[in-house]
Amino acid sequence: MNKIQLLFHHVFKFIWNAIFIISYPVLATFGVLFVTVTMFFSWISTLLSRLSKSKVKEVVNSGWEQMSNESDLLEGKLYKQIIFGPNCYHFRRRDGIPSIIEDFIFGKKVKVLDEGLIVEKWNTTDIKEIPDFDICLYNPDDDKLTKLTNVKCFDWHLSEKTDDFLYFKWFDGIQGGEVKVSIAG
Repeated sequence: MNKIQLLFHHVFKFIWNAIFIISYPVLATFGVLFVTVTMFFSWISTLLSRLSKSKVKEVVNSGWEQMSNESDLLEGKLYKQIIFGPNCYHFRRRDGIPSIIEDFIFGKKVKVLDEGLIVEKWNTTDIKEIPDFDICLYNPDDDKLTKLTNVKCFDWHLSEKTDDFLYFKWFDGIQGGEVKVSIAG
């Protein structure tokens, strides 16, 4: 290094060390005060909770959750989590009526139509064979599950409904397409 670079190096090193030496006690004091205040309020909270006569209710999580914001008919319990992919669920009816849907595994996509519910029935949960889904129409009045089409990708959605036809669009990361299916039946 030449003399000018060496001078700048020593000046910046001195400034950096000065900032560190001056700020270190302030930062350390703040850290100690923060931990002390947190412990003090935790101790006060513990004392007050012992004086309280009310009992805390335990919430029992059965694992069943509502599957659609549009309909409260179905609830699902997590069956398997796919790493970097979707989850699959066991479904059941919230009204307690035994149903055909309890025999299959489904994805979380549930769409509500006048004719029933569009659900994603998984054909397999084997990581090597997914995605392999049947898009089905579940008619809760007749407890009937009707296969509409098969989809081999995670990314699909109902794009349009006209009369007795549904249009599903899908995209597998490389190519996409649209499938027209009839729900008259």
